[in-house]
Amino acid sequence: MLRHLIPAALGRIAGSDRKTSALRRLSMAVVAITAAATVIPAIPAQAAAFKVLVFSKTAGFRHDSIPNGIQAIRDLGAAGDFAVDATEDANAFSTANLAQYKAVVFLSTTGDVLNDNQQAAFQTYVDGGGGYVGVHSAADTEYSWAYYGQLMGAWFNNHPAIQQATVRTEDRAHAATAHLGATWSRTDEWYNYRTNPRPNVRVLQSLDEGSYSGGNMGDHPITWCHPQSAGRAFYTGLGHTKESYADPNFRTLLLGGIRYAAKATNADCRPETGYMTLYNGSTTGWSQAGPGSFANSDATLTSQGGMGMLWYNAKEFRSYSVKLDWRMTGDSNSGVIVGFPATSDPDAALNTGYEVQIDATDTPDKTTGAIYGFKAADIAARDAALNPPGQWNTYELLVEGERLQVFLNGTRINDFTNTDPVRSLQQGYLGIQNHGSGDVVAFRNIRVKELTSTPGGSGALRGVGSGRCLDVSASPPNGTQAQLWDCNGQNNQKWTSTAAGELRASGGKCLDVNGAGTADGTSVIVWDCNGQNNQKWRLNADGSITAVGANKCLDVNGTANGTKARIWTCTGGTNQRWTRV
Repeated sequence: MLRHLIPAALGRIAGSDRKTSALRRLSMAVVAITAAATVIPAIPAQAAAFKVLVFSKTAGFRHDSIPNGIQAIRDLGAAGDFAVDATEDANAFSTANLAQYKAVVFLSTTGDVLNDNQQAAFQTYVDGGGGYVGVHSAADTEYSWAYYGQLMGAWFNNHPAIQQATVRTEDRAHAATAHLGATWSRTDEWYNYRTNPRPNVRVLQSLDEGSYSGGNMGDHPITWCHPQSAGRAFYTGLGHTKESYADPNFRTLLLGGIRYAAKATNADCRPETGYMTLYNGSTTGWSQAGPGSFANSDATLTSQGGMGMLWYNAKEFRSYSVKLDWRMTGDSNSGVIVGFPATSDPDAALNTGYEVQIDATDTPDKTTGAIYGFKAADIAARDAALNPPGQWNTYELLVEGERLQVFLNGTRINDFTNTDPVRSLQQGYLGIQNHGSGDVVAFRNIRVKELTSTPGGSGALRGVGSGRCLDVSASPPNGTQAQLWDCNGQNNQKWTSTAAGELRASGGKCLDVNGAGTADGTSVIVWDCNGQNNQKWRLNADGSITAVGANKCLDVNGTANGTKARIWTCTGGTNQRWTRV
């Protein structure tokens, strides 16, 4: 009876304009008795920007740092304008209850802590836009639930004794790690994982296994993030010790992970492999053109004076993805210039190439995300993805032929095709602009990945026309239709071309023309591989993919998430061309 009355009583107290101190003391005393048995409403919830649920149920080893962790997250919430509820009652995992939270933190959970209905509610919550944060032994949880393994990234295998180790910071733009240097020496319990999560997540931190004893992974991610359908996931293996939760650097890391999962800050958490570093502290291969310069400190380039340009003259790129992290102060001005021939004149680069703008306020075609003077960004998408001045952002500029797509923190915000005969995006030098005195913009971690136009091999297939990937649900039943979806690096977007001409999904099924049809518009599905011609595909040099049995092209009639794949008479259009990513 008591546990059913407390939430209603506390709700009345929290909603009243006249709260007596006696009622407060009474309610807190009762909560202390039953904290593990009920979901505790935040007081006052109406003052917070969002709410977070901390879940710390254990069915295996129990960490004595859990109370320290709960208190640390409460402190972070009090300072960071979010409310915190804490519970060990798995009944909190209902669709109705989870709807009030922007993120759920699995704080050193262990073992099997949710039943089937609770798992289903949580999966619906995350895939529908909710956030997941896993801390330390959250990786030692729910081994029999495949979805949780995908959400969390990699399950725990074993660990050596607690000891000091060096943590490498791989991503210094994410809110969880932007405050850290290139390396961080600290003491914790360092997990080895059963698999390497890197192909499916954006690794933020990894361990230097030479700095301690007992690491056995080689490449050893320890903190990472990734999109999960419409939701977000963040995990860190740190946080075993009580002392961790008093460490300002760890608390900031934890705060950044919570804010990312809750969509209070943005980051590009798509998996990232195959990129070559152009700048991460060394300016070898770079030259300054025009007045001004860039200060180079802490693996960060900061603009000074101008108007000039620092450009990478060591190599020309034609079909490529370039990523870089940037941060501006106030209403500063800068940009990234692509598609210009070799030059020592910054004005010539602007007149022959294209500038992707960085500017807090200007006309739509001259502000952040715009192709300067040519095409404004999708302002609604840009504003939803943009972190404000003083925070780091990440650009991806994807150049394929004369097409330039701009992604901000993982969201596509501009799609531009050059039609000017005087310019060509295939003149593949790139640079960053120092605009002038008072315009202070910093850059970090500039990297590039050269692309192939032939979609052979293994990996995701990205539509040239849509910028989205060919996707099928995880472990799909026969007959599931392939579709477009935002590229996220997950296994359900990976396709392997075989010697037999098949395109095999990660779950083992083959891409199949439904019913061996040959008519325009016949759906493309997955089915158990059977060697028939309706499961054979020809990968062409122009990026098109031909269904051998029908002699028609893999086609999508649209660019939105959920657009279904089909076959259609080959036209050479971008809606029928694919690249490997």
